[in-house]
Amino acid sequence: MFAIDVAAHTGPWRLRHPGEKALLALGLLGCAVALPPWPGAALAGTAAALLLVGPARVPLPVLLRAARVPALFIATSALPLLVSVHSPTRLGWNPAGAEAAATTTGRAVAGLLCVLLFSATTPLSDVLPRLVRLGVPAAVTEVAALTYRMLFLLVDSVRAVREAQAARLGHRTWRTTYRSLTGQAGAIFVRAFTRARRLEEGLAVRGYTGSLAVQVEDRRVSPTFVVATVALLAAIVATTTVSGASWR
Repeated sequence: MFAIDVAAHTGPWRLRHPGEKALLALGLLGCAVALPPWPGAALAGTAAALLLVGPARVPLPVLLRAARVPALFIATSALPLLVSVHSPTRLGWNPAGAEAAATTTGRAVAGLLCVLLFSATTPLSDVLPRLVRLGVPAAVTEVAALTYRMLFLLVDSVRAVREAQAARLGHRTWRTTYRSLTGQAGAIFVRAFTRARRLEEGLAVRGYTGSLAVQVEDRRVSPTFVVATVALLAAIVATTTVSGASWR
């Protein structure tokens, strides 16, 4: 299981209704996207970060590990904004690129923190069954659940094959490493295909008719949490509005 999934299953917000956490995370995400980057997106991202390491108690190493790949993508996406193409073979500094890069990066980082606030506190098993109640087709949620399950099987297969190759000195040189990677891809494909076929046969034997019956635990919505969420979002909007009026 991934570290962020462990945090979602063991955190103090595990027993909260997913709707509460969705209201908080999506509300902050809306502020980060719709409000000006300063101070709207900055406040939304800061609030999400403080909630993650504070009340939600998500370990900082887990948070940094989950955010490193998206953060790298954000950084590489902002770099082209700093240059301008004068000719097919000539690149130059874009004077207006720094502001555009900072704005884009700020919004993206704030949005990333808001998404992590929901994913690091809410297991997928709590979300998918409730989406059906909201009108999402059952086939969509079941495909998502099976894909989520297959991800863990795929990761286990990658780890097992890699350990077996390392035990046979498959990564001793660059040449053997490339050869091992090729064999690893083939072995993982065969394993994934075999497990998917076994999963399909298991569902058929159990009388699968197009929907999986899943028991959903009833949880009450906390009025205090909802009121605090609305107050936080209103404070961010009000602060951004007042700040924008003062700048004018």
